[in-house]
Amino acid sequence: MAENHTTDTTFSSLPIHAAIQEALEDNRLTHTTPIQEKTLPLTLSGHDVMGLAQTGTGKTAAFLISLYHYLLTNPVHPKAKGPWAIVLAPTRELAVQIKKDADQIGAYTGLNSLAIYGGVGMEHQRNLLENAPIDIIIGTPGRLLDHVRRGTLALGSVNKVVLDEADEMLKMGFIEDVEALLAKTAQDYQLALFSATMPTRIVQLTKTFMTTPARIHIEGERTTLENIEQIVLSVSEGTKIDRLCASINEEAPYLAMVFCATKERTRALMMELAQRGYLVDALSGDLTQTQRAFVLRQFRAAKLQILCATDIAARGLDIEGVTHVYNYDLPPTVTDYIHRIGRTGRAGAQGKAITLVAAHQHEKLRKMEAALKERLRRAAVKKKPRPTRPDEASGQTAARTGGQKRTAPKRATSKPRSKKAGKTVTNLGHRSRKRR
Repeated sequence: MAENHTTDTTFSSLPIHAAIQEALEDNRLTHTTPIQEKTLPLTLSGHDVMGLAQTGTGKTAAFLISLYHYLLTNPVHPKAKGPWAIVLAPTRELAVQIKKDADQIGAYTGLNSLAIYGGVGMEHQRNLLENAPIDIIIGTPGRLLDHVRRGTLALGSVNKVVLDEADEMLKMGFIEDVEALLAKTAQDYQLALFSATMPTRIVQLTKTFMTTPARIHIEGERTTLENIEQIVLSVSEGTKIDRLCASINEEAPYLAMVFCATKERTRALMMELAQRGYLVDALSGDLTQTQRAFVLRQFRAAKLQILCATDIAARGLDIEGVTHVYNYDLPPTVTDYIHRIGRTGRAGAQGKAITLVAAHQHEKLRKMEAALKERLRRAAVKKKPRPTRPDEASGQTAARTGGQKRTAPKRATSKPRSKKAGKTVTNLGHRSRKRR
């Protein structure tokens, strides 16, 4: 929940409930970010808000603070049944991240939150909904709507709604589900909508479901990227994997994320890197929630050096210590590019984003640079010998890092662990990955 680019406005200067203030202090959050500074006075006073901001700007904490404050200052009868607020997110990963932040911000409130998303059994979720008082539900639109239609979740008491990353929900085809859920809530609800862009379809939604919303626009593209060195490597498809490995060897990242266009390419790249002796795993849409959680735990603990991922799988992830992001495939839009590379350069640390571009992709690159209003630095990578296979590495770290020591970013709390080359994750190739 660490945020950077703070303002002079402190949380203590805002009319926020003491229980929330205490949790913010515990997490060393003293000053607001720009999006928090502008939205909190509005949401705390009950206004609908449209917030335009990139990831990493602090919008999650902004809407969670407002939700908890409302629930604490407007108590309900002990026997009344919630939920009273819902937070909609496009992916299960983002829902899980929001739930984690909610647990931190709401630690002293006595209020309960629950994350509902696909990949977990409906019956298990039904039991959770029925057997415990739930104040805030955080979930993906499709799974929440499934519960509503089955009668296991009622939204008639909900008068606070948050739509996080609304443009992604549009892109993933969830807007109709969102509209169906909004129609099931109380008539006098307050709606806060956050999005990196504002497509026409999202604007239409705001006109239908929001009452004179305040529009807040935070210029986040340059702000969130200023700690990230952005580099372009010219490659051919035939040399791409070797170029990637040479760069990894030279850079010796502490934690690196490598983005691919599809889950098939993600899986194939992960297997190739594993064969070359790297500590690597993949995150894609065909993993169960248990498998995803395991991979993320391994990566956060630095038991993996490299995480291959698709855009959807990595959406909303906040992993401390990511020093490098590789665009193995070009992102489809500049917004996707910003989301990808925003996985590094967090909490004041320096990061590096390296994009591999083939000759036929340079026109697309130029269009992306025009949208960024910046020409990315071109650089050549010094080729190094192909890393040895695990059974040939003889336990030498140099086989994996090009002879450079892998070090954690200065502000990362986790410490680098000693690892031997050629070691791959123990579950590699043995997990059943079911399609949903």
